Amino acid sequence: MLLAPARASAAEARPPVHVKADRIEGTIDKEVRASGNAELRRGNVSISADELRYQNATEEVTATGKVRIERDGDAMTGPSLRYRLPDATGIIDKPDYSLAPRQRINQAPIGARGSAAALELKGEDRYHITDATFTTCKPGNNGWYAQVAELDLDYTRNVGTAHRATIHLLDTPIFYLPWLSFSLNNERKSGLLPPSIGSSDNGGAEFTLPYYFNLAPNRDLTLAGRYMDKRGLQLNGQFRYLDRNYGGELRFEALPDDKILRTNRSALTLNHTYADGKVFGSLNINKVSDNNYFRDLTSRINLTSQTNLNREGVVGYTDTWWGSGTYSATARVQQFQTLQDPSTPVVTPYGRAPQFLLNAVRQEFLGLDFNVTGEYVDFSHPTQVVGRRSTLYPGVTLPLLAPGGFVTPKLGMHATQYSLSRAPTNIDASPKRVLPIFSLDGGLTFERQTRIGNNNMVQTLEPRVFYLRVPYRNQDQIPLFDTALADFNYAQIFSENSFVGGDRINDANQLTLAMTSRLLAAGSGQETVRATLGQRFYFNDEQVALTPTTTRRTYRSSDWLGALSGPIAPKWTAETGVQYNSREQRTERLTVSARYKPEEFKLLNLSYRYLRNQLGQIDVSTQWPLSAGWYTVARYNYSLRERRVVEALGGFEYNGDCWIGRIVVQRFATSTGQSTNAVFLQVELNGFSRIGSNPLETLKRNIPGYSRLNHLAPSANQTTDFFD
Repeated sequence: MLLAPARASAAEARPPVHVKADRIEGTIDKEVRASGNAELRRGNVSISADELRYQNATEEVTATGKVRIERDGDAMTGPSLRYRLPDATGIIDKPDYSLAPRQRINQAPIGARGSAAALELKGEDRYHITDATFTTCKPGNNGWYAQVAELDLDYTRNVGTAHRATIHLLDTPIFYLPWLSFSLNNERKSGLLPPSIGSSDNGGAEFTLPYYFNLAPNRDLTLAGRYMDKRGLQLNGQFRYLDRNYGGELRFEALPDDKILRTNRSALTLNHTYADGKVFGSLNINKVSDNNYFRDLTSRINLTSQTNLNREGVVGYTDTWWGSGTYSATARVQQFQTLQDPSTPVVTPYGRAPQFLLNAVRQEFLGLDFNVTGEYVDFSHPTQVVGRRSTLYPGVTLPLLAPGGFVTPKLGMHATQYSLSRAPTNIDASPKRVLPIFSLDGGLTFERQTRIGNNNMVQTLEPRVFYLRVPYRNQDQIPLFDTALADFNYAQIFSENSFVGGDRINDANQLTLAMTSRLLAAGSGQETVRATLGQRFYFNDEQVALTPTTTRRTYRSSDWLGALSGPIAPKWTAETGVQYNSREQRTERLTVSARYKPEEFKLLNLSYRYLRNQLGQIDVSTQWPLSAGWYTVARYNYSLRERRVVEALGGFEYNGDCWIGRIVVQRFATSTGQSTNAVFLQVELNGFSRIGSNPLETLKRNIPGYSRLNHLAPSANQTTDFFD
């Protein structure tokens, strides 16, 4: 039976009503009663029941007996229903409901289901549910659910609100919330975030309760109280902002009256960046109240090992010059807070207050490339020699390029002037240094087709030669403001200076020879295997060293540098690098690593690192399925030289399809020679929230290649990174 809308003007706005049943009676323009497999349809709404009645004047439907209403994929069943078609409102008693998956930002669509004493339909995509259960688990799986006195779901605003909610995991109540507001599409929303529960040696049992303020689409604030059984109550805050030209983050922590130290402790971090056309800048401020702040109050090993906290402000300008050339001018002020470890004291680095940098490039002018770098810096220090350094380094290169090869000669003149204060009387207060620098860089690329197994491959042979000539200048009178010996590696043997910083420039009459060979997939060009071997040859003894007492080099060839990476067996890849001293016939440095990954969530990492007289470590990490949703995660990093564990981690993850459980125990050595332990316990309810302390950052850092079990973005009422 086809029924027209109650008003003629509505005919164009709304589709007609269709009714079918075993028996239909009534008056078409007033009331229709249907019984026996009764069904009413209009547009996206379908109602079926044993009996239903339709009032044409009000367009209201009353249904009883095995009622089912569907709209836009949402389905509700119950014994009785009252529903108004014009405004999509009504109520269904004692329903079971299923809400169709909605698309969520940066996350797979997730649906929901449950049962209730009553479900009120308050318009398109709006529901008020009383005495309800709510879960995102599939039918037949009640791994987790929330028992809620009142639940409002508003998909027009993508906001959910629950009153008096008890979270059940495996039918066991684990958490109670008097009120909870959450996002339905993974957008940020103001409100209480799930608490974090954990434990560490230095803090004892911990409980953290954050509150999130969604101040604007590009600004948010999180405030949290972190109670540590051994230390007391710490107040934390994080303010983030992002605009067209600038963005940044402010973090602060305050622990009034530490229970152990009986003193106030605090930390502050500010990161700010700015870029507007030709102008750019940044601000990086870090401060803590005492030397042991990170070692006592954080469970992150990268923080506990921090020594120098940077405090830096930068402003710069970039523009074009000399036709198509470009230049940038930068000003910087930089100081450090040095955190001392009594067992290994360090010297505070020099501050730069201020530093001015200039970098200009003009390419392809008469076949030449021109560049100039300049610097003026005023070095400050509370106890050491201080002074100002001015540097100007113009240079010109002639790039000669051809298919399969290149040659690039370069000539530059490096000039430096110092003005020193607080220097010893036997030291020149105004030392100068002027050095011509010449280099010649060249390389060839040969290719040949080959076949490995069933795969067509391209093998390359890429020799490279680099010659460097720098005359000797005595630099023993120049202090070391920011200079150290560079690490000897493959990139460094093709550089102009064996020192990092501007206070030393090596004398050089040397030649670097290297060979690289690669295997590339013939179709895609993807690299599968790479092998590299290189060495530097010296034609003169070394005369410039870091200090006057440093032993100079007298040998004629450097250590060999070699590297090899690629597959070693099905599902196995490996990478190794070696520095071999052929003069003494000993290995100076060795890194060997292998990874086995037969499929996702199956991962094994093995590595060994060796540095003669300094380091010897083995490192093993894994993520591996056990059985029926259980996975293990582990890492073991052991120092053979110190005979102690550097860092160890072990735990389990459980994938319950609609929820993830994690328990992780971590132990790591601090810079004080001691160790600390931390425990992470977390339950992640898909599409709803997380409860407990989050170990994901720790797992990603400790287990290279770690994969999250559910591949879903963090829950909406977590402080997700809105800069992504």
